[in-house]
Amino acid sequence: MSKADNMLAILMLLRARRRMTARQLAEELEVHRRTVYRCIDGLCAAGVPVVSETGRDGGYYLTEAFKLEPLFFDPEEQKALLHAIQFAKRSGYPYEEAMERAVGKIKRSADAGQAERLERQRGYVDVVQGPADAALAGLLELLETAIDGSRSLEMAYATGRYGELTQRRFDPYGLARWKGKWYAAGYCHLRGELRSFRVDRIRGLELADGAFARPEGFSAGAFLLDGLLPPEAGDAAADGGVTVRVAGTQQALDELCAHWLFGRALAERTERTAAFRLDEESLYAAAPHYLLSLGGQIRVEAPAELRRCLRELAEALLHQYADEPAG
Repeated sequence: MSKADNMLAILMLLRARRRMTARQLAEELEVHRRTVYRCIDGLCAAGVPVVSETGRDGGYYLTEAFKLEPLFFDPEEQKALLHAIQFAKRSGYPYEEAMERAVGKIKRSADAGQAERLERQRGYVDVVQGPADAALAGLLELLETAIDGSRSLEMAYATGRYGELTQRRFDPYGLARWKGKWYAAGYCHLRGELRSFRVDRIRGLELADGAFARPEGFSAGAFLLDGLLPPEAGDAAADGGVTVRVAGTQQALDELCAHWLFGRALAERTERTAAFRLDEESLYAAAPHYLLSLGGQIRVEAPAELRRCLRELAEALLHQYADEPAG
């Protein structure tokens, strides 16, 4: 067997038995005792708390805490988990206490030096964004419970600009987070179709009688983006979309191409120009306001209708701020 196989076999034996000597391990695995010593050193280096005691009743054994928590991770995996937890905590993720318990288990299976390293690495990455709404945690937890158990929900949801409340039965298939907001996607019995709902607009939520079958392979994120984003450049062209040509600095065009709307619609790019294929609804709703935010770093060359729209928006802003307010 390879060294990794021998290490895993020793770990399983020590978990299953109270303690074993190097001779017993060597006989069990049919290897030389020196191989056992090297494997024990490798387990300790990987963070497994193997205790060695000398004397007549001595031998190797694992701490009870590690026997209860059999999973172990190499240093890179531990660091990745700690950093991922930082992202989850800043998103409103509802299982913060469970995450902290997981961190505690990782630390308890580490020696003093490893624990100090983990605590230091945890502070390397932070996520800067607005504070999460504490009320969302309860909604997200109930949604996740319903998804996991395939349980239908009764939901009061604030729709439209004025927040009119509607009551509906909802089968949640999955959760997605996009642009700082949580969304629940699934089947809406009121509309008789798949829908996505912003969790912060849910005003009431409770488990209902009845269950559902979640479509295999359903992705809440993919469904959400298909509904929010415009068609991709090729699809827009086939559907008679409008070509938008923009010239500007390389930095400004890079920023434009990274935008959630324009990045999906990119059709052609050079160092100083970019062409996008957008449907008309996206073109005259969200696009002009973002283009204006880039100021003189870009210039829209076509279409003429978009140039006219930008000019009218700029003139309206100029008129609004033409006079200094009194006082």
